[in-house]
Order: sequence, then structure tokens, then C-alpha cells
Amino acid sequence: MSTVYANYIDGQWNESQSGDTFEVQNPADTDDIVGAYQSSTQEDVETAIDAAVDAQDEWANMPGPSRGQVLKKAGNHLDARKDEATETLVREEGKTRSEAAGEVQRAIDIFAYYAEKARDLGGTSKAPSAPGKQLHTKPEPLGTVGLITPWNYPIAIPAWKLAPALATGNTLVIKPASEAPNMTRIIFECLDEAGLPDGVANFVTGSGSEVGAPLASNDDIDAVSFTGSTEVGTTVAQTAADDLKRVQCEMGGKNPTVVMPSADIDEAVDIVGVGAFGTTGQSCTACSRAIVHEDIADEFVDALTDYAKSIEIGPGLEDPDMGPHVSQSELESTLEYVDVAREDGATVATGGSEPDGGEYDGYFVEPTVVTDVESEMRIAQEEVFGPVLAVITVGDFEEALEVANDVEYGLSASIVTQDITEANRFVEDVEAGVAKANEKTTGLELHVPFGGYKNSSTNTYREQGDAGLDFFTSTKTIYMNY
Repeated sequence: MSTVYANYIDGQWNESQSGDTFEVQNPADTDDIVGAYQSSTQEDVETAIDAAVDAQDEWANMPGPSRGQVLKKAGNHLDARKDEATETLVREEGKTRSEAAGEVQRAIDIFAYYAEKARDLGGTSKAPSAPGKQLHTKPEPLGTVGLITPWNYPIAIPAWKLAPALATGNTLVIKPASEAPNMTRIIFECLDEAGLPDGVANFVTGSGSEVGAPLASNDDIDAVSFTGSTEVGTTVAQTAADDLKRVQCEMGGKNPTVVMPSADIDEAVDIVGVGAFGTTGQSCTACSRAIVHEDIADEFVDALTDYAKSIEIGPGLEDPDMGPHVSQSELESTLEYVDVAREDGATVATGGSEPDGGEYDGYFVEPTVVTDVESEMRIAQEEVFGPVLAVITVGDFEEALEVANDVEYGLSASIVTQDITEANRFVEDVEAGVAKANEKTTGLELHVPFGGYKNSSTNTYREQGDAGLDFFTSTKTIYMNY
């Protein structure tokens, strides 16, 4: 029998009013059931929202440093459980042990960062235009916020939404993705141990229709922060906008790395390969297009194909180079895109199938390199969300930049070059919220803003760093006369 985990509402662990649960299995071993979670109803969500609303005033009136102390303690509790949390993440989402350990550490660091930022929420003073007057600003919490998080970074993304929301004095309800809810549950155990007051933060599992939709539509929710697909994020944003909720949605990507003739081939292959195949390609910032100058295209493709073939695939607990997809549906979607690429005239240089041998009972797929790709092909335009890289050959820098921008997404982009003019032009002119030179498209610093352009984002507020605090606060401007 698998362990049945409860919702966390008003400081208590409670089962759903539906009485139903759903199971989550290990994507590397489908006989391994990680846990069962509540199939919550809209009534459960409304109960959680009511608890958060009731707790608003007490939490908002607590001094920022005191709120920071709760976050600090929660981060310390998580740090003490790092090994356990890492193994749970591997079993539930499928990441390799090294990837999972890095993600858990990122969550610990996020709580430490915002614990200290809670001391800096006093606003700013400005010089008034007349004597006998003070002019200053004061950030105030929005109230009660709804957080909807994805499965691909099941502890880092909840952490970078939860921590700034709590640091700024908001109360909240969070819905984690049903594929990997356990990591958010562990965060809530740590918050509970840290002494978070009842009702301030609430955790509810279940479907998007039953749990996610009410968080976007309920009148008592003052803001919604969502990370997930562009299709769902657009619906969330439109629903939230009906009553002028503040909304922040970070969504899909089709991220390019441009490789120019001056690049060191081995370095370029490593940058592109890690960006494309790390975390099984299941990152919104993953490199899915290598845009390569024709002078080095053959050499680059040969080296990249060898790189992909050398990747060790296996269960994340064994810490291979690449783990499985999170689910059967994600695996099938990736394989379908490989078939589409072939139908459109592209060539699968390596990969494109489930590994031979059937050594593991899980959702494994080979790292895949697709060549002879034209920019208008679906494999070059649509988000695959798997370890599939499309290689597009171009004749010069201007064409490379044009192809990089020739998609509806604009999340992360990079260039590999030793020409400083090309590097500067690229980061200035590429249509992406994150632009990098000589670095993989994946990987983020926690203290700087993160977000996308075009259909990768609602282009409202950014996440992380000070931008995360800005989203969860309103600014009051105070004119004080004496």
C-alpha cells in the first residue's frame, strides 16, 4: 500500500471532501508507487482560500524580519532533509540524482535569499518639492494569492513563488502539478515546523479544472502566478483578467543557441548538448534549436551526434547522464514529434526511439538530433519538451538572428562566438527575456529577474530577485506634511 498524503489547509493536514485520491508512480520504474494524493474538489479550494483570507491581517502586520525568520527556519529544515528530498524528487519526477540535488539546493537558497530580503521592504524616500514635507513609498501585500506550479521543477519553482509571496506579507493557496506534488508537500512540512501561522499558506492537490481554475476565478484571490504551458497559461491569464486580478504567467519556449565560425567546436557542443539533453529536455529554457553557421555545420553535427550517443540513460537514482520522461504521455508526445520531423523532410541523425533492450520499465527515450531542418518545419516551431534538438544551418550572422527570432516564443537564447560584436548584437537584438553569450540556455541565477517575451509570458511581471517581490506587492506613495 502506498502512503496517502493529505492537503494542508488552515494549519492542518486534511483529506479532501471528495474522499478520492490519485497515485503517482516512479517514471523510471512504473511498479514503484511514490504516493497517493488528494483528488480535491472546488469546495476544498474554497475552504483553503477562506483560511488564507482570514489569516491575511495577522501575517501582513507581522514585521518583515519576523516573516523572514519563518522563511529562514523553513529553509534550514529543508536543508536538514536534503538527502531525503533529493531521493523523493528523483523517484517522483525522474531527474538524475545530481540534477535533483542541485534543484533541492536551489530551493534552500531561495528561502535563505528571501528571508533576508524581507528586511528590505521599507520602501524608498524621495526629496519633496517644498520644505516641511516628507515623500516616501511603502510596499504593501496584495492580499491572498493563488500559485499554480508545474512538474518539471517541482521544488524550485514552488519555492520561488512561495518565498517572495510570504516574505511580502501575502497569504496563499498553491496547487502543484499532479505528476509531482510531493516536493511542495515537503516544503509545507518545513513551513509548518518553522512556525508558520495557521491559514497563511495552504496546499491543495488535484486536477486543473477542480483546483487550478478556482484559483484564477475566485473573487477572494487578488493575484495569480502560473508556470506551465502556453495554452493553459493563456486561459489562466484571461480568466484572472475578468476581475482585474494581477497575473503573472511564465509559459513555453523554443530556445535557440547560435553557433558561429569563431566558436570552439568542443565548447559549443557541450553548451548545446547540456542545454538540450539535461533534465531530459524537460525545461522551458531547454535548447531545442541549434542554429549553426554553414562553415562549421558538418563538424558540429558530427561532434554533437557523438555527444548524444555517449549519453548514459537510466533511472535517476543510479545518477546517469539522463533520466526518463515524467510520464507516458510526455514520452509519446516526444516520439510523435520525431515522426513529424521525418514526415516534414528532416533527418534523424541519432536517437528518436525508446532505448533497445528493455532493461528498465520506465518512460525512457534516446537523446535525439534532427538535421536538415528548415525554420518553418513544426520541429523548429513547436515546443517538444523532450531531449530533441533541431539543427538549422545558416549562411551568416544576420540569417542566424532572423531564424532565432522566427518563432512565437521568446524565453531563453544564447550564442557561442569569440566575436564580441556578434555577442553584443545577439544579446541586444534577440527576442528573448533571457539572452546569453557563451553559455547554455538553461540555468538561472536566483537574484535576477526571469521571464519571457512573446508567447512565453504574459509580459506583465517577472519572477525571482527583486522582481519577485514587486509582483506580490502594491506601492503606496505617501505625502507627509508637517
